[in-house]
Order: sequence, then structure tokens, then C-alpha cells
Amino acid sequence: MSVTIWVWALTVAGIIALLALDFLISHNPHHVSVKEAGLWSIFYIAVAVAFGLGILYVDHEYGVQFFAAYLVEKSLSVDNLFVFAIILARFAVPDDLQQRVLLFGIVLALIFRTIFIALGAAALAYFSFTFVIFGALLIWTGIQLARHRDDDPDPGDNFLIKRIKARGRLVPDYHGTKLFVHHNGQRLMTPLLLVVIAIGSTDLLFALDSIPATFGVTQHAYLVFAANAFALLGLRALFFLLKGLLDRLVYLSIGLALILIFIGVKLILTFAHEVSPSIPKIPTVTSLLVIVAILCVVTVASVIKVRRDPDSVAHAGTVTEPDRSHDDEPVIPPAPPEDSEKPTGP
Repeated sequence: MSVTIWVWALTVAGIIALLALDFLISHNPHHVSVKEAGLWSIFYIAVAVAFGLGILYVDHEYGVQFFAAYLVEKSLSVDNLFVFAIILARFAVPDDLQQRVLLFGIVLALIFRTIFIALGAAALAYFSFTFVIFGALLIWTGIQLARHRDDDPDPGDNFLIKRIKARGRLVPDYHGTKLFVHHNGQRLMTPLLLVVIAIGSTDLLFALDSIPATFGVTQHAYLVFAANAFALLGLRALFFLLKGLLDRLVYLSIGLALILIFIGVKLILTFAHEVSPSIPKIPTVTSLLVIVAILCVVTVASVIKVRRDPDSVAHAGTVTEPDRSHDDEPVIPPAPPEDSEKPTGP
């Protein structure tokens, strides 16, 4: 499938238009009801499905690849929602500001992932051993996620958050949608900016496994970009729709670990097939069926587990052992003293 510069331009313009629509909706901060979140989730899924059907009409194989890539990104994005929920809770983000925070995080995620997709596509085009590197990364990530499936990431471990807190240029209270305020003659950051940075930088780490995973089902950069964009666009609405259900998906982290390991093996087999055609590679349709099967089994098993043990709580899972040395430290430090030194620069 050949994608012209005009197709790229129209796709990017469409995504920007959808983002503008989201910003327009969240212009006046308000509580997002389940009904509102449900309607917007249906809308974004319908847009992605319509796009996929269009690809399917042009080229059946690439259409199947898009739906597989979209499903991978959508399933991995649910794990993002776990982390987003943890960050919003730890920073005590007011309910009416949560959708604006998520929207800023989605924009940052789109920027970061577009860069990663460009680098990944170039690496795969000029260095076929990248398949093995991506595959090994996904297998390692899946194993680590399974090992630490009962842990949750801590926003306090974030390097950028630590540096900002150390500088003490932060006010303790939210000021609506403002990212900066003047306090005692100083221009200081509000907790809202800290939350946006936490979400954006956290998603940067998620991209390290989600982008290789998407390349595992399609090597077409346009499809990888589109699948990521459509999965991220519906993330805000999906968060408010599933917010009350996230704690019940107790086996989700195990399911995602299995998906990552499966796609990692698929990538390595793809490279091995290029070296020796006698080695089989996993077809895209098979990948799609395996991913759907894993998600279905995980969901049903979670429902059964929660019914038998109502106290069961799901966890996002982590790749590394969380640092618990500062669990009792406040995420948002107190305001700087009245006579603190004025910051330099703008």
C-alpha cells in the first residue's frame, strides 16, 4: 500500500481536528458523567473502525494489520489508564480538572510516539536486526511485568518530578487550569503542570514497549501512526468510562505481559524467516486472534476472580521494583517560604 504525502497530510489534519474538538469540549472544566464518557468512547471507536474499514477496502492485508495494531494499542492503553488513575489520585487532582490533564498528556504522548515511530521505521528499514532488538525488549518487558504484576508505579520515582520538587518552585494549591501563577513576587508552577509532566513522561516509558509491539503486527509506519493516534484519541473518554472498573481487571497485567511476550516472539520469528525462509512466521490474522483470545480470557477470569473474592484489587504492574523509601513523602511539597530567593529567568 502506497501512502502519498497528501494522505499523510489529511490524516494528520483529521487527528488535529479531533484534538481541537476535545480541547473545545474540555474548555469549561466539568465533571464527566458515565453517559458522556460512553458516548465519546463510542464515537472514537467508530471513527477508528471507519478508518480501518477504509483501509480494508483499499487493501485487505493492510486493513487486517491496522485492526491488529489498533487492538494492541487499545489494550495497552488500558494499562496507561491504571497509571493515569494513580497519578491523578496521588496528586489529588480535582475532578473537574482531570479531563484537561488527560488531554495535555495525550498531546504529549502523540508527539513522543510520532518521534519514536519515525525512528523505529527507519531502524527497521535499514537494519533488519532491529526486529530481534524489539522482540527481545518486548519479551523482557512482558516477563518483568508478570513478575511485578501486583505492584503499582509511584509518581514520586519520576526523575523530572524529583528535580522539580528539589527546586521548590511549586505552589501547593491548584489554580483552575493555570500552569503558572505569581506567588510572593515569584512565577511558580502549579501542581497541574507537575501532573501533566508526570503523565507525559510516564507515557514516554509506555511508548518504549507499545511502539515495538505495534511494529510487531505491521511494519507500515502509516498504520503504526494511525493505530497509535486513534487509540490515544479515545483515551480521555475511556478513562472516565472505565474509572470505576479498573480495580476489577485483576488479571489485566498478566494478559498484557502475555501479549508483549507473544509479539516479541513474533518479531524474532519475522527476522529468522528473512534469514531462513524455512522458519515460519506468525501471520497477522493469527496475531489478531491470539490477542483477542488473551483479552477475552483475562476479562472473564477477572470477573470470576472478583465474584469469588470481592476484596481483590487490580494493579497496573511495573517493569522494575518500585522504590518504597519515600512512600510517606507528599507528592506535592509545601509552598516556598516568603523570603525565598526569586527565581532567575522568565
